[in-house]
Amino acid sequence: MTEHVLVERSDKLLILTLNRPDKKNALTRAMYQTLATEIAAADTDPTVRCILLLANGDMFTAGNDLSDFAALGQAGAAPAPTDANPFLVALARARTPIVAAVNGRAVGIGVTMLLHCDMVLVSEDALLTAPFVNLALVPEAASSLLMPLRIGHVRAFEMFVLGEPINAEKAVNWGLANRAVAAAELRAAAVATATAIATRAPAAVVCTKSLMREEAVLLARMTQESVHFVRQLKSAEFKEAFTAFSERRAPDFSKFE
Repeated sequence: MTEHVLVERSDKLLILTLNRPDKKNALTRAMYQTLATEIAAADTDPTVRCILLLANGDMFTAGNDLSDFAALGQAGAAPAPTDANPFLVALARARTPIVAAVNGRAVGIGVTMLLHCDMVLVSEDALLTAPFVNLALVPEAASSLLMPLRIGHVRAFEMFVLGEPINAEKAVNWGLANRAVAAAELRAAAVATATAIATRAPAAVVCTKSLMREEAVLLARMTQESVHFVRQLKSAEFKEAFTAFSERRAPDFSKFE
């Protein structure tokens, strides 16, 4: 457990709240483990019929904590997804429906995790960014498979390669979110949505979700992505991207072939 993920059970809901607002809810290994443990446990808990993902502060999440990048870059070989990020495996295997409420910015895994959520609400000021290539990295969370399926190849390529943020209106129009609501109303709207799911026939809900997903396919793609992700973390391209980020300048990839 970690104080950076608040865990609450209420009215057949499991509410998981990212609670590291001073660091823009950047996700650490401890946070990933807590999220993974709670999501996995929900599948065998009959008192939980829906999972709700929230975030405190003015930002859903800045994505992966930079210290994790450094640790993975020093690893001798590409880790299995279970070792690299158990949260991703939990999302792929989850049978309990998941609702996410995105307040403000969502970056990197803050966007790709939404592809595993069954309903997504965003605040009207939300901005979604998947800047993997800008950091000399590749997509994760099976998003290289799920994102093109969700929004089409050209839009997915734009998000991954150009890394430009998309606003709430575009997120809804593209099918990344169900609807946008005022920031002040987001949490209540998300709770109402999750509660509505929790009132439906539970076995039918779980079966419907399972029929809409292929766990083995998702896990296989995560393994592929992990190999490429770690390889890029060890590359000169990533070193330049990371240095440029630290120096608050644009990276210069002109010397790479």
